[in-house]
Amino acid sequence: MDRLPHTGVSTTSPSDLSPSRAPLTTVAVVGLGTMGTGIAEILARAGREVIGIDVNEGACRRAVTALEVATARAVHRERITERERAGILDRFRISTDLRAAADAELVIEVVPEDYDTKHEVFAELDTVISPTAIVATGTNALSVTRLAAESAHPERVLGLHFFNPAPAMKLVEIVSSVLTAPAAVEAVTALARDLGKEPVALGDRPGFVADGLLFGYLNQAAAMYEAKYAAREDIDAAMRLGCGLPMGPLALLDLIGIDTARTVLEAMYAASGDRLHAPAPILGQLSEAGLTGRKAGRGFYTYEAPGSATVVPDAAAAEVRHSTEGARPVRAVGVAGSGTMASGIAEVFAKAGLEVVLAGRTLEKAERAKARIGKSLERSVSKGRMTKQAREQALERITAADALDAFAEVDLAVEAVAEDLVVKQELFKVLDKVCKPGVVLATTTSSLPVVACARATSRPQDVVGLHFFNPAPAMKLVEVVRTVLTADDVRATAHAVCAAVGKHPVDCGDRAGFIVNALLFPYLNNAVKMVQEHYATPDAIDAAMKLGGGYPMGPFELLDVVGLDVSLAIERVLHREFREPGLAPAPLLEHLVAAGCLGRKTGRGFREYAKA
Repeated sequence: MDRLPHTGVSTTSPSDLSPSRAPLTTVAVVGLGTMGTGIAEILARAGREVIGIDVNEGACRRAVTALEVATARAVHRERITERERAGILDRFRISTDLRAAADAELVIEVVPEDYDTKHEVFAELDTVISPTAIVATGTNALSVTRLAAESAHPERVLGLHFFNPAPAMKLVEIVSSVLTAPAAVEAVTALARDLGKEPVALGDRPGFVADGLLFGYLNQAAAMYEAKYAAREDIDAAMRLGCGLPMGPLALLDLIGIDTARTVLEAMYAASGDRLHAPAPILGQLSEAGLTGRKAGRGFYTYEAPGSATVVPDAAAAEVRHSTEGARPVRAVGVAGSGTMASGIAEVFAKAGLEVVLAGRTLEKAERAKARIGKSLERSVSKGRMTKQAREQALERITAADALDAFAEVDLAVEAVAEDLVVKQELFKVLDKVCKPGVVLATTTSSLPVVACARATSRPQDVVGLHFFNPAPAMKLVEVVRTVLTADDVRATAHAVCAAVGKHPVDCGDRAGFIVNALLFPYLNNAVKMVQEHYATPDAIDAAMKLGGGYPMGPFELLDVVGLDVSLAIERVLHREFREPGLAPAPLLEHLVAAGCLGRKTGRGFREYAKA
């Protein structure tokens, strides 16, 4: 067994599984891939004696090199001293022999997600380590209970699921089987906290919390791309810009490994029977072809080399054709509505230099909406984002009106009224009469069929969806929704307008949820089902998704902000459109809405809020 830069052997004795057992000071990490190496690093940094074990000598050496590089970088950034670095390196030993784990009080297994491989490791550990040493599996797809049951000492077996990259990600899921001794969970939980992690205690089910929610969402994104509903770049941009996620789903699948994702989904589907967990065929096709993502140099994207994060152009890049060729000129815009979204959209156009007619049901409502824009622009001035002169010029471009007749000379008419199809159709009938020929007519609906609005006019070819996100002045994303009747130059005009106002357009077809809501709300619904089944609490789930997935908000925080009634309505639309049983709204969500617990706006949803 090698120790770098010095040699030595730990003499720590194994402790028993009593609640008063000593802290875990000697830890073996079996499997020195990316995850195992990261876990070894955080353990050594936290003062633990670490034994890194891998059957591949090259993997052992790469782990040492990775630790040397990481600690040298930390010294350069003045996060640790040279003396501390030497101590970290001294505490890390490597071996290709599992018997090197004999002195360990805790063994963390992170070998490939294959049951036979893991079982072989567990069986050999039974003959090597103390009966009172704890054994943790890093699986997120296989049954912890099965591995425990086939161990000689099932009471010491649990799941310890770190997230990649392990040194940076705060979440650790600690998974108990029905056989796990509470003292083992307590000892590992204490270790996780000492490592600076946030432990979440869970029961044994495939995917646990974070991956259980994440992989269903990733699977649906893969299916969306496979169906050619949207380009890969548009799907990824939509979820980054529309939801604030650190990565798009297809880029994340490439990072995780498409084969790994398929394995996790197979396990989830076997447990749940939910067709939304059945791996999208494209995942199998790419896996079988060896196109497993970044590690192979190609997956959904193509990379400059295996293991590289740099995407290079390929044939699929031609899927994104955000052409503005043939776009109709747009100098004046009409915005119908006086609510938050309508005023936000009007502000976006006015700041970009376009003349805007803002029409409400009454002149008073329209003037109030314009005043709201004035306050928003004033906040931008106070924050140094625009000058007072620019504010006054933007306000001067906005004309308040009390009737759609004021749209007679606009080049683009945008509807932003209530999310009610009958209301929207009546409005489009009026627009059809008052707008001049060649005007692009747009709806901002997030869940209703755009073509139903188009058919209310005599010019359905001129109708397109422009789904802005709230708050419109701040959010970069606009979903450009083309129906089967939308003309090419209307789509081009939509893209040209987005470019003119500094927004990022993504193309999608006219079906429920478009891109963002079609991927977001099933994920939120599945989170509710976890609470409904008493698997985890809203606090635990929110923590898991923020700390383990890098999400800006947990699902229950987001549900309460969006409104449970709004969320339920969207989920019902998705269920009605796609007929998937797994998309049926969780009964718990329906019960809360029926009880009037709608989230922050009522003071109570999944949590209670102080009244303003």
